[in-house]
Amino acid sequence: MITNEQNKSGSEITVGLDIGTTKLCALVAANDYSTKTLKILGFGIIESEGLNRGVVVNIDRTVKSIKAAVQQAEQQSGIKIEEVVVGIAGDHIESFQTSGIVGISNPTREISKSDVDRLLEDTRNFAIPADRTILHIIPQEFIIDGQDGIHDPVGMSGVRMEAKVHIVTGLTTAITNIHRCVERAGLRVKKIVLEPLASSQAILTPEEKEVGVALIDIGGGTTDIAIFEEDIIRYTAVFGVAGKQVTDDIRKVLGIVASQAERIKREYGHCFEDSIMKDEIIMIPGIAGRKPMEISKRQLCRIIQPRMEEIFEFALAEIRKSGYEHKLGAGVVITGGNSLIRGADELASAVFGMPVKIGYPSGMTYTGLATEVESPVYSTAVGLALLGLDGSGTYVETIDHSILENKINQAVTSTDIEQKGKEQNEEKDNNDVSKIDKKKEKSDKSSVFKKIKNFFEEL
Repeated sequence: MITNEQNKSGSEITVGLDIGTTKLCALVAANDYSTKTLKILGFGIIESEGLNRGVVVNIDRTVKSIKAAVQQAEQQSGIKIEEVVVGIAGDHIESFQTSGIVGISNPTREISKSDVDRLLEDTRNFAIPADRTILHIIPQEFIIDGQDGIHDPVGMSGVRMEAKVHIVTGLTTAITNIHRCVERAGLRVKKIVLEPLASSQAILTPEEKEVGVALIDIGGGTTDIAIFEEDIIRYTAVFGVAGKQVTDDIRKVLGIVASQAERIKREYGHCFEDSIMKDEIIMIPGIAGRKPMEISKRQLCRIIQPRMEEIFEFALAEIRKSGYEHKLGAGVVITGGNSLIRGADELASAVFGMPVKIGYPSGMTYTGLATEVESPVYSTAVGLALLGLDGSGTYVETIDHSILENKINQAVTSTDIEQKGKEQNEEKDNNDVSKIDKKKEKSDKSSVFKKIKNFFEEL
């Protein structure tokens, strides 16, 4: 096997590693600059274990899943994978706008790339919580001597340069755990990239980014949003309601195991009742010798639709929060495995009140195993592979892992102190158990689940 740093043809090898809540995908690609094509050499996809809502909760299981997916990709591509571009998501991700300013001191007053780098570095000089780390700094616009609307200041003249930037941060512990899982699987981390940025790289066209578009990636554990306008990323968001909740609703209402619920969702699921042309009866095998269960497609849709509608309503709230609701000339693009539920685009269009399409990997000419990955399921993995190519994704920064390790060590030390104090208080309280009243857990049933339950009680 050859490594993913070298290739017999001399083309650049890149590997994207999409570590999701329900699936884990490793995708190997080679870029042919002469023909401007991206050749898909191989991929491995398996059921993911060890994550919850995009965050690692079990390192050993996550490492095992990474090794299995990478091994599949290596066997299919003939490439020994050593370095990967890793995706990260989770509802711990936060983003905000800030600005910076520097003076141009060189005698010619001509702005150089080093001046731009110095300015972007200056935007880091603000107070963020000690438990958070900057993932990306994305320039929105540059202002030179009061003149705004500048996107590429290099070569221009001026004495004072400002920048408005979009900052994406994540919990240091969550980022470090992803990094450690990849390293324990015997791989090096080339970049850690926010997943909606990767998906947008694979799906959105330059025309869509220019006129304004919102990308909504509905994964298993999280729903990711990226908004573009004038070919610039204007807003990013992640929230922890996604396809797993849809599967859980089916599982709870029908009283079946999760694997059955996931299969039924994929094979028979509809999320927009008006799109069902012909109602049919679905037979669900009984558990442990019980009789099979019957349910119609419309009944199944009435379980799925409220949750999918809730996901789109959360996404609409984020779009309104961004301030770009009325600047999306290209409307909304939905992607991710759960965008394949029948009627998803029609339901989304009804909720958003604008054109909606399902996004597939595009934007480049693909060869090799291209037909196998032409699915919203692989959007993030293809985007990560693209961002691993030299010169692509200029807004993506490689995390300084020495700073990351220092932060995590500080976090662990402070956590140990808090834990010791907590244990001492618990010992003191345990001396008089009669004074302790255990609080009853509150039953928090979502409005979505209530709708579903009421529906089935009326049948």
